[in-house]
Amino acid sequence: MTTNAYRDTRLLIDNEWVDAADGRTLDVLNPATGKPIGRVAHASRADLDKALAATQRGFQAWRNTPAHERAAIMRKAAGLVRERADAIAPLMTMEQGKPLAEAKVEVMSAADIIEWFADEGRRTYGRIVPARNLAVRQMVLKEAVGPVAAFTPWNFPINQVVRKLSAALATGCSFLVKAPEETPASPAALLQAFVDAGLPAGVVGLVFGNPAEISSYLIAHPVIRKVTFTGSTPVGKELAALVGQHMKRVTMELGGHAPVIVAEDADVDLAIKALAGAKFRNAGQVCISPTRFLVHNHIKERFIDGFAARVQGLKVGDGLADGTTLGPLANARRISAMTKVMEDARQKGARIVTGGERVGSEGNFFAPTLLADVPLDADVFNNEPFGPVAAVRGVDSLEEAIAEANRLPFGLASYAFTRSLSNAHKLSQDLEVGMLWVNQPAAPWPEMPFGGVKDSGYGSEGGPEALEPYLVTKSVAILNAD
Repeated sequence: MTTNAYRDTRLLIDNEWVDAADGRTLDVLNPATGKPIGRVAHASRADLDKALAATQRGFQAWRNTPAHERAAIMRKAAGLVRERADAIAPLMTMEQGKPLAEAKVEVMSAADIIEWFADEGRRTYGRIVPARNLAVRQMVLKEAVGPVAAFTPWNFPINQVVRKLSAALATGCSFLVKAPEETPASPAALLQAFVDAGLPAGVVGLVFGNPAEISSYLIAHPVIRKVTFTGSTPVGKELAALVGQHMKRVTMELGGHAPVIVAEDADVDLAIKALAGAKFRNAGQVCISPTRFLVHNHIKERFIDGFAARVQGLKVGDGLADGTTLGPLANARRISAMTKVMEDARQKGARIVTGGERVGSEGNFFAPTLLADVPLDADVFNNEPFGPVAAVRGVDSLEEAIAEANRLPFGLASYAFTRSLSNAHKLSQDLEVGMLWVNQPAAPWPEMPFGGVKDSGYGSEGGPEALEPYLVTKSVAILNAD
């Protein structure tokens, strides 16, 4: 598929694709070349007002649609996403950079997520509470909270939207998303599937533009009753403070800095295989990417040698090219960030085992990198690199590894490798994180909770827990007056 197949992206308002009222657009760049491949509409205040009015009307229709009918429409949309995967995935690769195979997996996974939430939405049960007076019937009802404003990042253009979208629709909420301007076409294709599946007008909407202006306007607007955001911790804290001023529901899925603990008794070969794949997926631009590798000193060199061999076997290139296993970083800002990380690591005394530099002069390519003997004061061990960099440090005990894992204010994902059930039990109890995968890469299935603690946010985007923030609880007591 060539860049000629890329499509310009408009705003979705009231089930219609429209240009911005003032005609403004932004360039969309291919990260493999740095060159424009299309345009995306830039919403004005007038566009946002139209989108909000449509969202309010859509909510009134959708909240009064029976759960089984909502589920049927969602399942139809999932089927359309699956059918169109071969057309959607190249759009994602062209605008985001990830290898085509990874883009295809993201699209297919989205269909699974939609179907799971569609079914779970039929089980948002209330309850009957035995009354102290037999003439009274006491009920607890679960109702949709209202129109949702969502803000999503560029690293997973469909996945980050579909988790929020599916939870909102499953509970009867309407949904207005400010998706990333860098990667607009793939989320637009996702929402098109819902429109084509028969979703009532206004139930979903899509806008692009100035992130700060759109977020401040939507969050404060009285139509919006629930806010959900995925992104960096600093921005998340700003938005959470704004949401708090308006007493609205909020889910925050923020940055991480995932520790990896490789215990002395670990299956080293298993750890290398699992972690190499997980680390360099999407060029490391993953909020749950393993980043701080804490490896027992008795096996550290063996781990480094094996991991380096895996890293050196990766093929860097355009995500649409055959055989590419590591695409470009999503934008030029990430190249600058990686360069600063490497300069700091060198100055602090870390050993560069492989990689550590930009690849070529065109596009945003950065070599997959392995750092060893990384000091604790290096930037890469304190701030999420969000790129293809693995940083290894030796430890002498499980307790030392756990203490280092918990040192930072982040608590999203973590990984551990051990053959000991007692070690696994200790890790599950003592690690201050929202998610822990033992002896395996991340497996964020929709039926499992997905979220963090501490500065990594609050709320869940997976499991039954993901639906609760989109619901309000109403207590009803009826006295039989006959």
